[in-house]
Amino acid sequence: MGKQVSWVQQLWRSQRRSRLYTDWQPLLVIGVLLTGSLLALRQAGVLQPLELAAYDQLLRLRPDRPSDSRILVVEITQQDNEAMPNRVVNDAEFANLLSTLQQHQPVVIGVDVLLEPTFPPGTAELHTQMRRPNVIAITSLGNNAIERTSPPKYLPTHQIAFSDIPIDGDGLVRRSTLVPIDPQLTYPSLSHQLVAAYLAANCPGYRPRKVDVVCRDITFHQSPQGEFYLGAVRLPKLQPDAGGYQGLDNRGYQFLIDYRAAQSPTLQVTLSQLRRGEVNPEWIHNKIVLIGNSSPINNDLFYTPYSAIATGHRQMPGVVLHAQMVSQLLSVGLDGQPLFWFWPEWAEFLWITAWAIAGVGVAWTFHKPRRVLLGGIGLLVLLVGSSFLLFLSHGWVPVVTPAIACMLTGIATVTYKQYRAQQQHQVVMRLLGQQTSPEIANTLWEGRHYLITSGRLPWQNVTATLLFSDLKGFSTLSEQQPPEVVMGWLNQYLAVMSDEVQAHHGIVNKFLGDGIMAVFGVPIARTDATAIAADAHNAVACALAMRQRLMELNQLWQHQGATALQMRIGIFTGSVMVGSLGGKTRLEYGVIGDSVNTASRLESCEKERQMEDCRILIAQETLDYVQSAFIVEPWGQLTLKGKHQPVIVYRVIDIAGS
Repeated sequence: MGKQVSWVQQLWRSQRRSRLYTDWQPLLVIGVLLTGSLLALRQAGVLQPLELAAYDQLLRLRPDRPSDSRILVVEITQQDNEAMPNRVVNDAEFANLLSTLQQHQPVVIGVDVLLEPTFPPGTAELHTQMRRPNVIAITSLGNNAIERTSPPKYLPTHQIAFSDIPIDGDGLVRRSTLVPIDPQLTYPSLSHQLVAAYLAANCPGYRPRKVDVVCRDITFHQSPQGEFYLGAVRLPKLQPDAGGYQGLDNRGYQFLIDYRAAQSPTLQVTLSQLRRGEVNPEWIHNKIVLIGNSSPINNDLFYTPYSAIATGHRQMPGVVLHAQMVSQLLSVGLDGQPLFWFWPEWAEFLWITAWAIAGVGVAWTFHKPRRVLLGGIGLLVLLVGSSFLLFLSHGWVPVVTPAIACMLTGIATVTYKQYRAQQQHQVVMRLLGQQTSPEIANTLWEGRHYLITSGRLPWQNVTATLLFSDLKGFSTLSEQQPPEVVMGWLNQYLAVMSDEVQAHHGIVNKFLGDGIMAVFGVPIARTDATAIAADAHNAVACALAMRQRLMELNQLWQHQGATALQMRIGIFTGSVMVGSLGGKTRLEYGVIGDSVNTASRLESCEKERQMEDCRILIAQETLDYVQSAFIVEPWGQLTLKGKHQPVIVYRVIDIAGS
């Protein structure tokens, strides 16, 4: 057995020297293939829905900012429409609304309602109110000239803005457009017009954070390279591969909407409240006012990242969306609020690859499944946490793709480790199991890490049952037969007896010529009396089974003309030390202690008292565990060779009740 253990040690050391080749090379290939495939899927847009869902979740986890007091939204609700004579706000009512607002001197009014066709009466008065220089009307550009609506012809171009909102493929609004897709159109966006008007009026009623800032000096302008600036702040254009997007249609000048709040980003009132005089004039004075429909019949409702957790109305009115955009631009120009930023594509590749490597590292470092699982969960928590911290700083980095890369490479590493371990286990078990029991071979395998580093298995004190067997007159018989005959006969005998030991959950520790040393209760240490008693019972039952097999072998040998043999067995239960025994060149699984000597002496004592083919002797210490499970004959106290204290001995006759 020592040669096999030494061979395992040498094999593992040689594997350790070439570990980069034998272990990491396949892992490197697997990791590159998995990560490369994942990056290809990402480039193809397959993972975009998952990345957008992760973006929405991060947005929802972020705390809302306070309402923007610079903006007032006037909603025309379904109840407002139903309160009108023809169940629609006609031109006269709309003109009255604008007149009421103008009485409180707003800076600018954005009308997020298509006023064509007209709804008389009061059309002329409405046109008069709309021509006021601080009123901005909207038009819809659509996706092409056919979908485009005509702007009010009675208004100059600088009082017209487009209200189109880009919608992602999953139906959610995450982006805003600053300038139109068609470069031939000169209308800016509604948010652009309202912010420009507010800044030109020097932000009445609002004090910028920097006291030396003059609002009218902060203007929208475009650089020769086509980049837009709001004052000194560059507004980065959303790229097709920004964040989790892949192949985004970024025509026009788009940026991500930095939602201020899920429900009420600004002050909000209804048309009915305004008509009844329930609105504080201070909410209007020196403010940006937006008017728009929130009724479902007007088809101006949009799904947003907050729709998944919204209660009641899950869609956000278009006028509220425009208020979000206006608030964002004001915060960028006046409050120093940054826009969302993104890494370049190569940096995102490195980010994803780093997490893939981290997955390999955790799965390779830890050996126990629970630790691998906890390590993997810890990695994912770290990934989400770091991504969220970046998100709080307005950085959007991939979350789902690195998480999948981390899990896939981790699972691949665990699978590869199991495959390698199975291969190594088969080799070790095949080599060690030829001359030792599967239990010892398994123990060596389970303790291979300690065995390889220290060169031996640790010693431990266990309570076990020892069984020694020996053949009577074997030396005399071997002198009378040729060696090849003796070896064939002996191998047959040892094979049969070893099978019985293993069948009764014992291990054959060693062969002593024609003798056998078996141990019951190792290599797993027993921790309770019930398990120790089971080992003792197995040892005695094994001895009886060995007696039966000897009788069968004797019949076979006598039929072949050979001489029948007799066998002696000694069994003792007690404390022993087990572990690696020997030096670097030869190791064996050692079992030592006074209990071993006692069992051996029980087998060889009183040799002349052999009244049957197989004599089985046990001590009181073993009988205490097996109780009345067997029929025994007391032999009294015997002083065994080399022992000072006498031992109470019993001869086992049979199983009780048989």
